[in-house]
This record gives sequence, C-alpha cells and structure tokens, in this order.
Amino acid sequence: MTSVLLVGVGAVGDRAGRQLAATPGIERILIADRRRERAEALRRHIGARASVVEWRPRDRVPPGVTVVACALPPGDDVPLVLAALDAGIPVATSGDEHDGIATLLRLDGDARARGVTVLVGCGLAPGLSDVLAAHAATLLDSVDEIHVARAGIAGAKSEASLRRVHSDRAVEVRHGEVVEVRRRTSHELVFFPEPVGAQECEMVGVGIDLLADAFPGVDRITVRAVEPPPRTRGLFAREDPGGRWGATKVEVWGRVGTARVPVVYGAAGRTATVGGTVLAVATAALAGAVVTLAGQHPGVHGLASVVAPTAFLAELAGRGVTAARFEGVPVS
Repeated sequence: MTSVLLVGVGAVGDRAGRQLAATPGIERILIADRRRERAEALRRHIGARASVVEWRPRDRVPPGVTVVACALPPGDDVPLVLAALDAGIPVATSGDEHDGIATLLRLDGDARARGVTVLVGCGLAPGLSDVLAAHAATLLDSVDEIHVARAGIAGAKSEASLRRVHSDRAVEVRHGEVVEVRRRTSHELVFFPEPVGAQECEMVGVGIDLLADAFPGVDRITVRAVEPPPRTRGLFAREDPGGRWGATKVEVWGRVGTARVPVVYGAAGRTATVGGTVLAVATAALAGAVVTLAGQHPGVHGLASVVAPTAFLAELAGRGVTAARFEGVPVS
C-alpha cells in the first residue's frame, strides 16, 4: 500500500494534501499538524483514505509509510527529514529559506549512504522555477546564465520566511563562485505574467545553492524576489495570504549553434496552490505514483537536478498549474 505522511497543514500543506488525494496510486494519507483542527479539516475533505496522526520533533515516522511530504516552516523540517532518513524513507520538503536549505544539503552524504532521496525547495521558487530552468536548458546547446525571480507568499509562515530572506545577505553566482552582492545595486523591475505584472525585485540568496548544484558550469546565477507588502491591520489583515497571486519568471541564456539566445518562462497562480501542487507532484514521484523524475537519485537535491522537466510540467499542467514562454527580441 502506498502511504504518505503529510506533516504541516498550513496554506501549502493543505493544497498538497488535496492534490495527493486526487492522485491515483496514493492509497493512504496520514496527516499531522500542531493544530489538530486543521488536520481534521483536511481529513474530512479527503475522506476514508485519510487519518490524523500525532507527530512531534524526534518522533519516528509511523510504520507503513512509503514517502513523507513536509510542509513545515524552514528549519522545522530538519527533524522530520532526519526521521525519514533513519527510517530509510524518501521525503520532499517545501522549505524556502537559504539557511534551511543549506542545512538539509549538508545531509547529502547521510542520504546517499542510506540510499534515500530527499527533495528540497519543492514550492514556487525554488521549486517550479527550478523545473522551468531545467526545461529551458534542454532547448539550448549550452547554458551560461540563469536568472530567477519570484513574487507572492503562501500564508503567514511563508510571509515571515520571505521577510527573513530579504534581511539575509544577498548573493549570486559569478564565474562559478558564490559572492555577496550590495543590495543597493541589486534591485530590478521584473515583468511577471499577469495578473502580477511589473514588480520591483531585489537580489536574495534562497535557491542559489540548488541551481549551482544542478548547473555547475553556469557562469552567472541570480535569484530575485519581491519583498512582502507592509502588514495590514483590521478587516483585511484576516485575508488568507495564500489566496493571493504569485508568480515566477525564469530567464536562461545560452548557445544554440553560434548564436547566444535566451529562453524565458513565466508562471502565475495562487501562491499556495502552486507551491502545494509542486510539493504533491514531487511526493507522488518519490512514491512511484507519477513518473516525473529522471531515474533514482539518492542524496539531497533540488528539483532541477533530478526531474524529467517535460514530464513534470505536463503533470503540473494536468493539475491546473501551467507555464508560458515569453516571446520577443532579446535586448542583452
């Protein structure tokens, strides 16, 4: 029996659970959340195949679990990944902070030794953006630059995480080295797909390590993000941030023959819905319910390192998450 343990039922986890429930081959879903009422609400939506379980840091993974889906805040996911490694069970996590991802990447040797695959950064960006970069690379003979931008938050925890991302140091990859960037010079107006549109972005560090691992020969890699708007008070403060629109834009430069050309993709959707769908597809792939990974890959990886990008994007499209290619005349 294919059984998923889903831990964390906030904005992203709830959407991931609904997508997993709609996936043929996923026969059982165990749901855990610190707020039991949220777990119970998702169980009622899924029906008889779901049940609520208790899971706390340092707990073992329940018996019979095939794969773990983690939608906990960055940092909180580390004990769950360690528990999955101890049990020899693959895990996908949606954490999107630089330090949290770096901590998980340091578990790569342990994961390889145990033959376990850990997929990190399975959200909007990193996540969908990495898959788009991998797909763009298949259209080029060689790749020399990758530029990713992201807008949108998926719930209160995501908002707090993105604020921390903007307070951390900004970095980019130049000539194969990760270097710090002065924020005053890192701002750029990015034109995302509608309805997000043009947004001022600044350079951040999140996701850089995953792209550098997936594209070791690339000369320059940057990641930019829109800073969350100021917190609101009163009636509108109760709005679900995960219901707001988000977007990613991915620009990959490289060679086709002797010509240097760009491939530019964009995608927009409700931020939590996109992130939850990416997490669900990654989890289903680890469970063998969908075929969107390029073989077996023990270790800790971002999606760009392991996906079959066309198959992954087709699976997302079948679930309502689509991307489009920007067409036009290159200007740089």
